[in-house]
This record gives sequence, structure tokens and C-alpha cells, in this order.
Amino acid sequence: MGIFLKFALGVHLLGTEAAEASEGSGFGLNLDILETNIINLAIVIGILIYFGRGFLGKVLGDRRSTIEAAIREAEKRKKDAAAALADEQQKLAQAQTEAAKIRASAEEAAKAATAAILSKAEEDIRRMRENASQDLDREQERVIRELRQRVVALALQKAESELSSRLDPAKQQELVDRSVSLIGGS
Repeated sequence: MGIFLKFALGVHLLGTEAAEASEGSGFGLNLDILETNIINLAIVIGILIYFGRGFLGKVLGDRRSTIEAAIREAEKRKKDAAAALADEQQKLAQAQTEAAKIRASAEEAAKAATAAILSKAEEDIRRMRENASQDLDREQERVIRELRQRVVALALQKAESELSSRLDPAKQQELVDRSVSLIGGS
């Protein structure tokens, strides 16, 4: 590269001297090939191509290899991502199917539970009505028994009071004698 710098510096000096020479002559068309730097540019480009071809070829080759590797890696990741997407979509479909089964099962269980609860409630109501009816019947029988006992007690009390006020001692003796004879005579 040191030769290239020396050559470029020489070309620059030649271009500078040619520019200073043309300033004095004024405006015009310069057909001198050396002064127009076409040859200089051709030489510089030739040197760049000759010396830079290997370097530039190596840089471009490395860059091409890097890009190809990146493309292969991107394609591999794309394939992996597509496979992962397909796998996840399959899992999603399975999960949705399972969720639908669970939902249907839950609805059936809820219906069965509702039916069981309603049946149990109806059975409990029927049993409560029977118990209430039995309790009412027992309470009614108890009240009737108590009323009978009170009626009998009141009737006896009334009969005793009537007997004691209507029967004098002579009639009581006659009634006792008659009762004894009936019992004794039977």
C-alpha cells in the first residue's frame, strides 16, 4: 500500500501543476491528455484493481459467506418457527377440544346435580308434609283425649253435685241397697 500512496501523491502533484498552468491562459478547452488527468485516473483505477482485487475479493467473499450463513440461519429459524407454530396450533386445537369436552361434562354434571337437588328437595318436602300431618294427627288425638277426660271429669263433678243436692240420706240408702242386691243377685 505504500507504493499506492506514493503514486497517488505524485498524481496529485501533477494535477496541481496542470491546474496552475491553465490559470494563466484563461478559459478554454484543454485537449492535452496528460493535463486532463484521464491517464492519471486510468492508472489509479488500474492500480486499485490490481492491488485491491485480492483484498476487495476477500472482503466481498467474506461478506458473501456471512450473508449466506445468515440466510441459512434465517431459513432454519423460519422452518423451526413454522414447525413450532404447527405444533402449538395442534396443541391449541387439542386444548380447545378438551375444553369443549370439559364444558360439556360440566354442563351435564350441573344438570344432574340440579336434578338431584330438585329430587332431594321434593323428597324432603314430601317427608316434611308427612311428618307435619302425623304430628297434626297426634296432636289432634291428644287434644281430643284431654277434652274427653275433662268432659268426663266435669260430668262426674256435675253428677256428684246433682246427686248430693237431690238425694237425701234415705234415698241414698235405698239406692245403695238396690245396687247391692243387683250385684249380689247376679
